[in-house]
Amino acid sequence: MATRVLLVDDHLVVLRGLKFFLNTQENIEIVGEAENGEEALKIVEDLQPDVVLMDLMMPVMDGVEATRKLKEEYPEVKVVVLTSFSDQDHVIPALQAGAIGYQLKDVEPDLLVDTIRKTAEGEKYLHPKATDLLLSEMTGAQKTTTPLYTLTKREKEVLEQITLGKSNKEISSHLFITEKTVKTHVSNVLSKLDVHDRTQAAILAMKNQWFEKA
Repeated sequence: MATRVLLVDDHLVVLRGLKFFLNTQENIEIVGEAENGEEALKIVEDLQPDVVLMDLMMPVMDGVEATRKLKEEYPEVKVVVLTSFSDQDHVIPALQAGAIGYQLKDVEPDLLVDTIRKTAEGEKYLHPKATDLLLSEMTGAQKTTTPLYTLTKREKEVLEQITLGKSNKEISSHLFITEKTVKTHVSNVLSKLDVHDRTQAAILAMKNQWFEKA
């Protein structure tokens, strides 16, 4: 069966070019066109596309908002973003809205066809720049939610010494700070890691292999 595709772009030249090219491809059928997100939402139910090829910057309703509403109402429809933008402010919101594919308008024609076919089958297919930004976003989110990253450099050093079984006096000697300062850092570490004692802190650090990864 042919993959049914709805084209959404506010530039008529782009729409006509995409329609002409994609209609020459085997097992791809262009079932309709829309010039903005709002128009696309109105015709999706009647056209029942498998894939919506969505521009991002459009009047009335942009591609991100249209993607979000489309996935809420028609979760089975796959959205592939086709845009000129590859920065974080466009890539991340589009993927968060539910786009399963992301390609730039300078994509090789054959790769665009491959993207449409793969996403129709449920596979995520992203331009390398989009993939890099997504990985960076995931890494950043992990850092902000992992307790280790809430610690200062000195607190990390103290925690590492705790995992080695060092006493406050030994930590003081190793880091060339007073025992009173060590006690303050230990207290801060326990509070930030939300544990009751240094043993729990050490177990948490070793379980997550924090210092082996550093």
